Amino acid sequence: MFHHFFGFVYLSAVSQLVSRTGTQAECPVQLNPQRVVVRYNGSVEVNCSTLITHKGMGWEAIEGAVPMTRDKIMITWRVSHLTEWDIEPFCYINHEEQCQVQLPVTIYKTPDSVSISIVDHRGPMIEGRQYELQCDVHDVAPVQYLTVKWYKGQTLLNQNTFTEDSKTPVNETATLLIRPDRADDGAQYSCEAELELGAEGPQPPPKRTSGSLNNELYYKPKHSSSTETIIKNDEVTLNCTVKANPAPTYTWHSEHLKEEISSSVLQSSTLSPGNYTCTATNSLGSESKVFIIKSTG
Repeated sequence: MFHHFFGFVYLSAVSQLVSRTGTQAECPVQLNPQRVVVRYNGSVEVNCSTLITHKGMGWEAIEGAVPMTRDKIMITWRVSHLTEWDIEPFCYINHEEQCQVQLPVTIYKTPDSVSISIVDHRGPMIEGRQYELQCDVHDVAPVQYLTVKWYKGQTLLNQNTFTEDSKTPVNETATLLIRPDRADDGAQYSCEAELELGAEGPQPPPKRTSGSLNNELYYKPKHSSSTETIIKNDEVTLNCTVKANPAPTYTWHSEHLKEEISSSVLQSSTLSPGNYTCTATNSLGSESKVFIIKSTG
């Protein structure tokens, strides 16, 4: 009766171990941790333990193998400088027969460099035209955990992920289409490479950011309104100043003007009531605005 009871306790303990290990259901060993994420050339340490009496257990691995031992219930796989990208260590145990449990190992490497550029374009960008930005990420692993994030200033514009399954470092390229307008004058674009390695990985996720792309933007003059009415008093100011790049030139036309004026502002107490047309022009185009001066009477 005692032997039957002992057997029940023994099987119950193994069953509980199996239920806790999930994928280790066929092999009565426990890995702690059950998955590791380690930087290339970094250190790693994982315990393999059992609750049962065995005939020997050990670790098989390209680096850090542990010879079989019969007198321990826990053995440790330990590597101080892990450099084998394809390493697949497993803990084995000899009981009724030999079984093994593989340890999932993710070795990562942050990029050597991250850079941003405009594809097939030099010089200033033009408002309203489409451009392709390119982010080059050099020597990163594993690429399937890489996310490239695009920023305009501090604003996240988009992000790219990758489906390739590679353990060793690769060079990767991501692209983004933009169509800048005058509100983007002076905007700084950048891209960021981030390795999202899961809960077992470093927190926060390791990342590297490109420098800022400070590309000049050209846009034509654009007035906020096409006409403006001014009631004449002692001093009249007509302000035609408009934002544009390259900087615009100005011309004025009116039957009341006797000479050519190139200033963006007319300020005089002698301007007569009537219409005054100002045209702002740069290399991308021109736009006019009409100032209507009315007398107080």
